[in-house]
Amino acid sequence: MPSLRQGWDIQVRVISALMVRELTTRFGRENIGFLWVMAEPLLFAVLVGLLWRMMKGPTDYGVDIVPFVASGYIPLVLFRSAVSRGVKSFTANGSLMYHRQIKVLDLLLVRFLIELIGHMMAYLFIASVLGVLGFFPLPHDVGFLVLGWLYYALFTLSVMLVVAALSELSEAIEKIVPVVTYLMIPFSGAFYIVSALSPAAASVALYSPAVHGMEMMRYGIFGPSIDPHFDYIYPVGFCLPCMALGLVLCRMVRKRLVIE
Repeated sequence: MPSLRQGWDIQVRVISALMVRELTTRFGRENIGFLWVMAEPLLFAVLVGLLWRMMKGPTDYGVDIVPFVASGYIPLVLFRSAVSRGVKSFTANGSLMYHRQIKVLDLLLVRFLIELIGHMMAYLFIASVLGVLGFFPLPHDVGFLVLGWLYYALFTLSVMLVVAALSELSEAIEKIVPVVTYLMIPFSGAFYIVSALSPAAASVALYSPAVHGMEMMRYGIFGPSIDPHFDYIYPVGFCLPCMALGLVLCRMVRKRLVIE
């Protein structure tokens, strides 16, 4: 037990130090620094929400269109940003492997945590501001909102593990990831609800674990009026094997990684 506690303390210190290093490298110490992690998705979500409001009117699917779009767009940006950050992350930080306590998974986990914390901060901030202005409802069920975020984060991490490892094994992955993350938009559930789709389209959409997480979040915010469709088991059944594959690939990469 003491050795387990000691190992956990070391791991926490390693992750904390790597997060500080990553934030300093990416944002420096000037201006608003780490808050850019929150500001970027926040600006995108607000602008896209206002654009949809001008194009489609004040409501869509029976709910206010601005919180609907913002609540879907920020998790989508989390996925795209985290997966993109995972590309070549081992090579970029290979020199850190000289430190015995640092593992390749630490490098990936740090980038994921920074993106997750930043996007959740943006989500909370925009919900609070819109709520004060009367454009964002009080959550119907905070538990489902948090659960949906956990499912979406699990899916993002599992895909990030696979993509990060494959990008070290093949140069082509680095080129196609930006395209693939754009193709993720119709499978993210960000801009529609499953109940509004045709039965055939709904069955296809529900093959995406991200859609289940998004439907949970939307139910947590808007309640049963959106007629949510989700499953508790399927996303986990997809993500765990995907994560296991990513861990195996990361182990392969570590053996081939040349430290300069």
